[in-house]
Order: sequence, then structure tokens, then C-alpha cells
Amino acid sequence: MINRAKALQCLDEHLKTDHLLKHSYAVEVVMRALAKKVEPEKEEEWAMAGLLHDLDADLIDYKNGDNHLHGPKTVEILKEVALGNEEIYHAICAHNEATGTKIESKMDRAIYAADPITGFITAITLVYPDKKISSVKVKSITKRMKEIRFAAGADRKAMASIEKLGIAFPEFAELSLNAMQGIAEELGL
Repeated sequence: MINRAKALQCLDEHLKTDHLLKHSYAVEVVMRALAKKVEPEKEEEWAMAGLLHDLDADLIDYKNGDNHLHGPKTVEILKEVALGNEEIYHAICAHNEATGTKIESKMDRAIYAADPITGFITAITLVYPDKKISSVKVKSITKRMKEIRFAAGADRKAMASIEKLGIAFPEFAELSLNAMQGIAEELGL
């Protein structure tokens, strides 16, 4: 059921946009790091949820108001290929408020916060002269959090909600940054 090779094959079949693939890898490593801290026995499940959470992103017509399908469509695909479990499916739906799926589990809370922070850290990286994630500091992340116009699409409420898991935002920023720095080459950063 938890099979990264099969998950990568599924990503390759359904997700074609390069930045979405990189985002999926980033959310995977952040979710893995969060799981090690919060629920180590579920590390692979959390990582799988992160890796696959946007599997349907290239299939959804957002301009047509189909935002509510983002998540449920992924679950439909995953069930067809027998990949994942109910907790993973729920977390994938819960990461998108438009589905109406309530955040119930620790995994739900983690993916809701992890999804936007990866894009936020990427945006910070890209304003650095060298565009290298190794140059980014935690202080930059916490400072930019207060700059509402910077990366305005990054849901600050979702990122800050990590505190409901007992993790202070600066600690979350550091954990996320370290995780993403660990796969900098794969992320092209």
C-alpha cells in the first residue's frame, strides 16, 4: 500500500507540470520531517500524502470553478491503482479547503501547513541573487511571513496553523527549510 516507486510512477502518469512535480517532492520531504517529529510510526504515510497531494492538479479546470474537485480527484485515481489508505485520502482532501473536508488528524493539519510553506520558501529562494536555497535563513522566512504582499498567494493562516500541532512557526520554518535544502538539486534550487 505504501510504495514510493508506485507513487512516482503515478505522478509521472498524471502530473506533467515541472513546478508541480518539484512542489510535490518538497511537500513530501517536509511531511516526512514533520512525521519524524510528530508521529514517527507513520512517516511513510505522511510522506506519501505529501508526495501525492497534488496528483490531480493538471487535471482540474480551476478557471471553470472546479477547485472543489482538487483532492477528491486525486483520491479517485489513487483508489483505482490501490495506492494509499483512508487516512492519506482524507489528508489529501483536507489540504484544500474548497473540498469542505474538515481537518481532523495530525496528518491533515501537517499537510495543510506544509503545502503552502514549500511554495513560500521557494519564492524566498528565488529573490536571492544566487537563487540557491542554501542561502535562505530561517530569519528570512519568519520576516517575510509578516510581509503580506510578498508571495501573496501563500496561505499564511495555513502555515501558521502548524502551531495547533504544538510546533512554533520558527521551528516549522527551520524544519521545512532543512528538509528542502536536503533535496536542493532535485528542486532546482
